[in-house]
Amino acid sequence: MRCSRFLIPLLLSLCLPGVASAAEVRVAVAANFAGTLRELARGFESATGHRVLISSGSTGKQYAQIRNGAAFDVFLAADSARPERLEAEGIGVAGSRFTYAVGRLALWAPGEPGLGLPDEYLRTADFGRLAIANPRLASYGLAAKQALEAWRLWDRLQPRLVRGENIAQAFQFVATGNASAGLVALSHLHAGKVSEETFRLIPDDVHEPIRQQAVLLRGGEAAAAFTQYLRGAAATAVIRAAGYQVPVDR
Repeated sequence: MRCSRFLIPLLLSLCLPGVASAAEVRVAVAANFAGTLRELARGFESATGHRVLISSGSTGKQYAQIRNGAAFDVFLAADSARPERLEAEGIGVAGSRFTYAVGRLALWAPGEPGLGLPDEYLRTADFGRLAIANPRLASYGLAAKQALEAWRLWDRLQPRLVRGENIAQAFQFVATGNASAGLVALSHLHAGKVSEETFRLIPDDVHEPIRQQAVLLRGGEAAAAFTQYLRGAAATAVIRAAGYQVPVDR
């Protein structure tokens, strides 16, 4: 009788769906997508019982950490180059890579309601510092550099540039007043409920598409379920509402 008091609850726990199979999914995510991922994680955890552990930062630094053995299960990068490299190097699971979102870049100038064309503003306005993400570490920074080069402003604006380690830090430079304007992620502006009068989208034709790709780093059931969840209708709706585009053929 005494043994049954402990044996019966154990057997029941093994039979209950989601209890015995619940696991942790460790996700390295680009800084721009961290807020959206937290919302997606709540939906995934509610649907599966698995738990998502989030570590955010610049894609360049996270790529280096993963190559040096950091224990992540999934990498949600802000570009396609690093996931592709990880797959080619045998660190990423072959065939698991896909585009989960396409980012949009915007010029944000909080002190300029009724902002006009972004290239015209950067060429003629009397502003102080311009915040961008580091082009060597962050895809949004590279897109910002490409846009400025297309407008022939890259060399001219060098004395005014302040570089964040990632796009979240570039956003914070502007939000805290340490920069007058910034080339930032549209998703951060949506999350911050920023007035649409103070920002303008950067045209897609002046920089390469910001294709944000995911790659599976370990073949566990929970990690695979998470990447599958990202492709589903519920996750797609959340990603689009956050200010991203989602390709149909991903």
